[in-house]
Amino acid sequence: MPAGPPKKLLSALLLLCVTAVWGATFPVVKDAVTSYGVIAFLAIRFAVASVVLVPLGARKSTRESWKVGGAIGLVLAGSYVLQTYGVRYTTATNSGIITGLFVVTAVIWNRALFGVRTPRVLWLATLGSVAGLALLTGGGTSAPGLGDLLTVGCAIGFGLHIALLDRYAKEHSAFALALAQLSCSTVVFALAWPFADPLTLPPASVWPAIAFTGMVASALGFYAQTSAQRRLPAIQAGMILTMEPVFAAVFGYVLAGDRLSWTQMAGGVAMVAALVVATAFHQAVPPRCPVKQPGSSPGPVSPFRARRRA
Repeated sequence: MPAGPPKKLLSALLLLCVTAVWGATFPVVKDAVTSYGVIAFLAIRFAVASVVLVPLGARKSTRESWKVGGAIGLVLAGSYVLQTYGVRYTTATNSGIITGLFVVTAVIWNRALFGVRTPRVLWLATLGSVAGLALLTGGGTSAPGLGDLLTVGCAIGFGLHIALLDRYAKEHSAFALALAQLSCSTVVFALAWPFADPLTLPPASVWPAIAFTGMVASALGFYAQTSAQRRLPAIQAGMILTMEPVFAAVFGYVLAGDRLSWTQMAGGVAMVAALVVATAFHQAVPPRCPVKQPGSSPGPVSPFRARRRA
């Protein structure tokens, strides 16, 4: 039965809150990894998220969902490594906006791997994003910094993650696949921890960030997104999710003290505009290979509804 207007409004507000939470994670993670190792932080964060998702995904898990989810989880883990190291060496605002490039890189991966045709307007959006990135990271007067380049890499990785979900997630339970991805990522980070960071527990100042990103942004964020997107039209959900870079800029300003020059602000606006164009157009013209993202209900939806969280 279709959801009535009050339920749709509530779902839209819920998804907007989740998007705001994801935007807030950038300055929170930046502060955390300043005083604690990146891999160690990710290992504990994903372990917390996996434990929280066990009651939702364990009963629906199958051997095949673990195989597929585990493989996709490797891509997810690599993307998070690039993003988290990236935010250590750039501003939270830059990290949030650049990460939003996943919207256009997912289109490119879909074309490269699965032959999904890319309309000209999406290529124009891609060029707009690149131009905005150039302005955001120096206005063309200097090369992007290490953190910016690592974050571009994470956006490419998240685009691949979404493209793979676009192709394979519809065959499995959403919660089971999410649990498999998070669990696989936890194992990867746990194995890498002794080689990357000292085997020490986080200081007291880092535990709130782990609890927030693990329980709220990762585990509960997936669940809230599932509940909201069962009622919302794809175009409305996609446009709400595109607000994440905007929230990242706002929280970067408020929490991290980030300040942008007029040139950088123009670059950020250009990138967000390109993301909105890409999302709106792709929602209006559904791809040939629908996706069921982690935390979504069965049925064809846009790949842009599948989202990685900072």
